[in-house]
Formats: sequence, C-alpha cells, structure tokens
Amino acid sequence: MRFQEALQDGRILIADGAAGTLLQAAGLPAGMAPEEWNVLEPTKIEAMHRAYLEAGAQIILTNTFGGNRLKLARMKKESELERFNRAAVEIARRAAEPFGAWVAGDMGPTGELMVPLGSLTFDEARRAYAEQAGILADAGVDLLVIETMSDLEEARAAALGALEGADLPVVVTMSFDTRGRTMMGVTPEQLMETLWPLGLTAIGANCGRSLEENLEAFRRLREANPKARLWIKPNAGLPRLDGDRVVYDVTPAQFAEFALKFRAYGAQIIGGCCGSTPAHIAAVARALQSSAVPGSE
Repeated sequence: MRFQEALQDGRILIADGAAGTLLQAAGLPAGMAPEEWNVLEPTKIEAMHRAYLEAGAQIILTNTFGGNRLKLARMKKESELERFNRAAVEIARRAAEPFGAWVAGDMGPTGELMVPLGSLTFDEARRAYAEQAGILADAGVDLLVIETMSDLEEARAAALGALEGADLPVVVTMSFDTRGRTMMGVTPEQLMETLWPLGLTAIGANCGRSLEENLEAFRRLREANPKARLWIKPNAGLPRLDGDRVVYDVTPAQFAEFALKFRAYGAQIIGGCCGSTPAHIAAVARALQSSAVPGSE
C-alpha cells in the first residue's frame, strides 16, 4: 500500500525512534558523520532498523539526516554524497521489506545560517535539498521527511527543494524547544501557515524538550489547522550525564502514555526522537493497539 493511501484510511502509523542514541551505543566514534557508517558499518545500521521494526515501527527513517551537500562539506565528505545516501536507502529497504514497512528518506538542517544572519541563500539551500531528495527518491524511498528544522526559511527551502527534486510525499517537522518556539523563534502557527499550503503530506514536530512542551506545541499545530495530517516524534525528555553516560529519564511507559495524548490531538504518525529506543516504540505500539478505536486500524 502506498503511504498516502494508508493515511487516507485514517490509520495511526508508528514511526521509528532515535538513530543517534542507538548508533552511539553501537560504537559510532565521536565526530564522525553517522552517514559514513552506511558504507563502513552497514550491518550496524541494518540492526538498528530491524530493532525498531521488530518493536512495531511501520516507518523507518534512512540514516541520512546530515546527508545534504552543505552538511557533508562541513565534515569534508561532500564527495560521498550520493554514495552515503544510496547506501542508506539500500540498507533500510533490505530491513523494511520483510515487515512491509515504509522507508522515509531523512533530511535534516544544513548546519548553515540563512541570509541575513549567515551566508546561505534561499536558492542555495533549495538546490541542496532538491539534490538530496532526488538521490533518495531514485534509490527507492517511499516518502521524504524533513525534520528538526528551526529556521522557517530553511524549512521552506527544504520543502520546495524536496517537492521539486522528487515526486513523493513530503513531511516537514520543526523542533519547538524555546518557550513554545523553535531556536530561531518560529511558532507552531507560523509553521502551519507557511508550509502546509505548499502541498505537504504531513506536518508536525520532533525533538524538542519535554513531552509536555511537545504536547503543547502539537496542540497549537492542531488548532492552527484542524484538517492537516500531523506527525510527531518527540524526545524522551532531556539528556543528562550519569558519569560518562548520557541518560534520558522518560520511561517507555511514560512515553506510551503521551503517545495516546498526541493521538487525542489528531496525530496520525507517532514515533520518537532523541533518547527513544525500541523499548519506547514497542510501548507505543502496545498502547495504541490496546486502545484502538474500532475501525481505525
């Protein structure tokens, strides 16, 4: 079934959880571009995908969050752009096929500041996203997910670039982590007003701070447009150091409790971001299944 058809059915779909959390636990070296592991450690990337699929995820995101040309250039890896992105899709497709899951091409921020705060122009950003979107689409993803955005113009450039570079469903989410706004001051209402009319398939929030703050931002997105399809992938709280370990305190049970609250506000796709693990996604899957509305699954 095509991704859009599943959404039209009104079903609640479960997305995967954090990539960085699992890859760091698997030994990803500090300072290395995670995308490099698509060619150096493909079995570890596939193991991450399979862990989420076995937990109940129906959508997995490729390991390409920093796979645009501008971000890779900061790591001096821009020459590997196509290789890294294609390898990521190949790994994800191999993992997803036995489960009948959808593969989403993950696209994150460029890491550059837009004009006038920085030197990145709108057209440069749009071209970078169109390029990555085209590679991901040609490699075989089912949809494109632009996530963890904080600058509204960069998010708009990314959305337009993705729509231009591929004939696929496009999702855009921003991170609301500063008193109900993104780091660059964007409100949920501004996100909805500016980007939903572009022709997105879904829109929403990811990352952020607490589950409570994510829920409030999500509520505002719903009120801004009751008809929009909403996507949510919140953090499992904020990280803290326990010795030399990074710890997230939100338990799978607490995470699942909030999944039901997000569903009550109209979330159609629910997953996790930083700190969430296969245990969190499994708890979400169980909670949604046990409380399913008849005819909605």
